[in-house]
Amino acid sequence: MEGAGKTTLLERLARELRERGIEPVVTREPGGTPVGEALREMVLDPRRRLDPVTELLLMLAARAALVREVVRPALEAGRVVLSDRFDLSSVAYQGGGRGLSLDEIRRLNALATGGLRADLTIVLDVGVGEGLGRKGGEEDRIGGGGREFHERVAEAYRALARSEPDVVLVDASCGPDEVYESARSILRARFPETFGRAVGSL
Repeated sequence: MEGAGKTTLLERLARELRERGIEPVVTREPGGTPVGEALREMVLDPRRRLDPVTELLLMLAARAALVREVVRPALEAGRVVLSDRFDLSSVAYQGGGRGLSLDEIRRLNALATGGLRADLTIVLDVGVGEGLGRKGGEEDRIGGGGREFHERVAEAYRALARSEPDVVLVDASCGPDEVYESARSILRARFPETFGRAVGSL
């Protein structure tokens, strides 16, 4: 959710992995490739007027490039991939937020990703008013979608956490240290071979 601290969390998790001798591939959506970054500028530009279907298709194009150029090659090489958003963001934003068909979004997501899904999605849950207040400053086109839009997005994310076994909700209303410890606890339980051993232990 907007202003929940996902970028901060991602940076800390990547730093922990590096301390363990694991160099992760860190990327973001939309973006992560030359095509994706160009599409990101287009989608987030507050001066542009995009209808929901156009917005979705631009997101999917960026995702398709990211999977084929970055994510799948990294996984095939045995790398750990950390992504700031992935396929379920379209379910929340273009589905829950914009009202497009969830079945259609899932079908198109599968086409864009070649069926690739995240092993785990951590959703940082914070009240919409609090999250938007944390961001401050000038909003991008999607971030400036209005409170009702973001309430629908938030509820879509919460519904995913209730219905999807690989989606976990973390309370992000507390400080970044508490969010980090909650996320790390989940990752240690789910991926002990990667996150399980405490730094410095034998």
